[in-house]
Amino acid sequence: MKTKRFFSVFLLVALVMSLWAVPFASADGTDGPVLPEDPDILAKAALLVDANTGEVVYAKNEHQELYPASLTKIMTALLTLEAVDAGKLTMDQPLTATATALSGLSSDGSSAGIKVGETMPVRDLLYCMLVVSANEACDVLAEAVSGSVNAFVSAMNDKAAELGCENTHFANPNGLHDPQHYTSAWDMYLITKAAMEYPDFMTICDTAATTIPATNMSGERNLYTTNHLLSNWRVIGYRNTEAHGIKTGSTDAAGHCLVSSATRGSLSFISVILGADRVEENGVGNIRSFSETTRMFNYGFDNFTYKTIIDPDEPIQEVPVTLSKLDHVTVHPAREIEVLMPNGLNAEDLERKVTLYDDPVEAPVSTGDVLGTLELSYDGKVYATVNLLAMHDVEADRLMTLWRDVKDFFSKTSVRVAIIVLVVLLVVFLVWKLLLSRRRYRYGRSVGYSRRRNYRGRRR
Repeated sequence: MKTKRFFSVFLLVALVMSLWAVPFASADGTDGPVLPEDPDILAKAALLVDANTGEVVYAKNEHQELYPASLTKIMTALLTLEAVDAGKLTMDQPLTATATALSGLSSDGSSAGIKVGETMPVRDLLYCMLVVSANEACDVLAEAVSGSVNAFVSAMNDKAAELGCENTHFANPNGLHDPQHYTSAWDMYLITKAAMEYPDFMTICDTAATTIPATNMSGERNLYTTNHLLSNWRVIGYRNTEAHGIKTGSTDAAGHCLVSSATRGSLSFISVILGADRVEENGVGNIRSFSETTRMFNYGFDNFTYKTIIDPDEPIQEVPVTLSKLDHVTVHPAREIEVLMPNGLNAEDLERKVTLYDDPVEAPVSTGDVLGTLELSYDGKVYATVNLLAMHDVEADRLMTLWRDVKDFFSKTSVRVAIIVLVVLLVVFLVWKLLLSRRRYRYGRSVGYSRRRNYRGRRR
């Protein structure tokens, strides 16, 4: 009796333990990787891109046309640095502010107080433009690069098209509101990425404070960045020690905008926010372009990491081979692939799709021949595509190749037509010969017989 009771308790415990061993289902009720939740960034448009690979980590209305405000100055800086790189300007070249460059600017817009006739080197004008967002510095640089502000604006739009910007049109070099002056988060990323290729750009954009030397019309200027992620000299609560640059912008029509970058360990991101609000929270103002940028950075840093998803030595599959005594060749990836992925997603979770260029493939095959591609994806998102290479040589068999060549020769339409014509001619010839033979037989035999009967010649 005690033995039966013991076994009953043992079986009950085993049942409970087996229930604990059952894997938990994901949030959608199915077993699988746990992916990060949408952070729902509070702005009209937002974008977070891996700076190393170009992988989009988060996107919201990234192609919507919106007003960029002073984010425009990133394009102005790009064209200026291109002119310097081309030798058209130098960073130390002095430029003088003209009346045309300073005309038409809003009196309440961002300014470094540059006056008509004041001379300042290109480098200092870039600091004025990117650190304190000086509108007049933009137009001075525009005239120096293109000869006039209008010509510079045309160059801005040409450059945007060259970079692949499909939702951008500029009307001025500074970002003052104009209904025909717009861009998108994605286009702003493309422009920023191009500007970041110039080291001077990030050096200037990542400056929290600097002093501009005295000019012919002004003493020293102390400049403090408008980017609260880099400095808390005016406000508190936004400082982000992982952030680097890049540019702020705000108008009533555009809202609060910010392009930034940040690095933590091996991860680096570029962010874009357009159309964020300033709200009051518990009696304290919150400029969401800054707070939401930091939240978006944390979303990337906390939920994504680099993972190797394919090894170049891994055999993927055997590809059938014809014209050889060896009936297959094994293929492997052309290279190792490391991508940015959600922490909960692993290489084994990815769907593999093999596309072969020929199936089967004809011998000969040489080691390293590209025989197809391998696509790795999850839930419709493609993480990588890599070529598949032959792992070893496969020699062609001479007899099999000869037999293939013979079949290919006789499978040609022209050869088939020629054979049919020859057969028809042969049949016609045989019929003709047959008819001729019969005629000779019929008439030739009777003529010969008559000649023999009527012969009157001399017999011997």
